[in-house]
Order: sequence, then C-alpha cells, then structure tokens
Amino acid sequence: MKENFPPEAFRRQDESPDESFYGQPRFVTHIDDRAIAAVTQLYREYFPPGGSVLDLMSSWVSHLPEEVEYGRVVGLGMNEAELSRNPRLSDYAVRNLNRDPTLPFGDDEFDGCGICVSIDYLTRPVGVLREVSRVLKPGAPLVVTFSNRCFPTKAVAVWHTLDDAGHVRLVSDYLAAAGFTGVESLDRSPRRMFSDPLYAVVGRSARPSEKPEERGL
Repeated sequence: MKENFPPEAFRRQDESPDESFYGQPRFVTHIDDRAIAAVTQLYREYFPPGGSVLDLMSSWVSHLPEEVEYGRVVGLGMNEAELSRNPRLSDYAVRNLNRDPTLPFGDDEFDGCGICVSIDYLTRPVGVLREVSRVLKPGAPLVVTFSNRCFPTKAVAVWHTLDDAGHVRLVSDYLAAAGFTGVESLDRSPRRMFSDPLYAVVGRSARPSEKPEERGL
C-alpha cells in the first residue's frame, strides 16, 4: 500500500523519536463518552465472550464492555505506565510499531483485535495490519475506530489531506491491502449535537489459503 503513495504521504510534522513523544503518561481519554460508548458497542458485537483479544496501540483504558468476560486481553502500546494501569489487560507489551512493525505473538493467537483512535499514527500501516492478520485466528475480526481528533504533529501527512469520508476509504484500503476480507465501513457517530463522531472499518483475517503470502503477493 505504501508504494502507492509518494514518500511524503507517511511523514509527520514531528519526526522525533516516538518514544520521546509518548514517554509521558497521559491518563486521559481522546474521544468523548458517547463516542467511547460507540466503540464499546462495536467490541460487544464483534469480540466473542471468553475469547482472546488484542488491544493494539493500547493505553490505560481498553473500552471493552464491562459485563463481558474475555479469556485473555493483551495490550500493546508505547507507554508502560499507562499499560500497567489498564485493569482489563491480562498482559502487555511495549513496542514502537513505526520502528518495528512486527508483533511479538504467535500465529492464530487471538479471536479479535481492536485499534482505537490510533491508526492515523502508523507510518507503515499495511505492514502492521499484515502482522495483525497473522496473529488473528482465521475469520477473526479487526475493528479499527477513529474520530476527527488526533495529535496533529504525529499523524501522517496523508491523514491531514482527507476528510472523514476520506479517512474511511483510506483505512478500508489499508485493510484490503493487508489481506483482510469482508471489509465494511460503519458510521457509529452518536446522534447528538456536540458529540465526537465515531467511524469504524472492520475486516476479517483471511483464511490461510486466502492470505496474501500464500497467493504469491
């Protein structure tokens, strides 16, 4: 996917090490309560109770439904202090995916994966999402949610050039390029004034015979 964009598409205003930018814990939420409730409802719909869930680009909250028990919830993010405060995590890992897009997990390990309001910061999004497909069980869902907020200096340049509908198309293209199937776009914005919008792109990990590497791509 990245080769279809000019080199500057995935540059950021702030190209200093991400470890420096995210080194200070931020115990805040980045969308409002109604938008968070929309994320939680998506997780309620797509992630199976009792399953293993990967919270990618995680922090001190995971927005999973409180009433649902999962067998395992693993977070991967940039700030250990935030991850250690997250009560839903069974385990966590600290990793800068822009520096190393691989995931420290085995094949077919998870029943679902969520990426909440963070996809706009990835400089190698398709490489990361291919790794997500690898660690998901065949047919397991990836739920990517985003709004109209971001840290502007760390969001990639192409994100800044697009409106909300363009962001939905871009993320859909990411998932398709990474080999996800059944990709669908959803507008789950709260139907109230003065609430943050909430958009989602959902895809399913390809069956082994459908994964891009097995098709010679």
